[in-house]
Amino acid sequence: MLKKAAIIFLCFGILFPINTLARIGVGIGTGKIEVNENLKPGGIYTLPPITVLNTGDEASEYGLSIEYHQDQPQLSPSREWFVFSPSSFNLEPGESKIVEIKLNLPVKIEPGNYFAYLEAHPVKKSRNTGGAMVGIASAAKLYFSVSPANIWQGIYYKAVSFWKVYAPWPSVASIAIAILLLIFIFRKFFSFQIGIRRKNENPEIK
Repeated sequence: MLKKAAIIFLCFGILFPINTLARIGVGIGTGKIEVNENLKPGGIYTLPPITVLNTGDEASEYGLSIEYHQDQPQLSPSREWFVFSPSSFNLEPGESKIVEIKLNLPVKIEPGNYFAYLEAHPVKKSRNTGGAMVGIASAAKLYFSVSPANIWQGIYYKAVSFWKVYAPWPSVASIAIAILLLIFIFRKFFSFQIGIRRKNENPEIK
């Protein structure tokens, strides 16, 4: 009887393997992001957002990262070029979150075709098992190309992109600086006039 029960239990284990990490899951709303226009060195670009979904039945903290394919023919973008907003977030089972992505290219960059994975994954341990969720991830492929440009063009593209992306704050800052400069010039000129006038009003001074 014991032998028979052991065989049944073994068969059940083979057919329905117990995975301590099965309660944690992650999905992503798109399989590929391909930027059709050639990007400029120094440019700041807003990429299409990514939807991250908790496909498991346990709440967890999630985040995104940049990963690469081993020996990929394309160039690999630096992780520092990407900004995810939010950078991390909690999802209940079945919940999803839209993550905004900004790509901030340096002014000096190698032109060519770039490739990377935008990988969504849990960033905390399972509350039930205490085990780290190694290998649980879902990723979208990212393709983009960068046009050749010299350092001065890169600086120009960076300034123009910064102005567009963060508008109207650059305009507000410029107006504030202009006002402060005018106040400084006016005060300097006004004090100079007062000094001349006082000198002329004293008849004993020649």
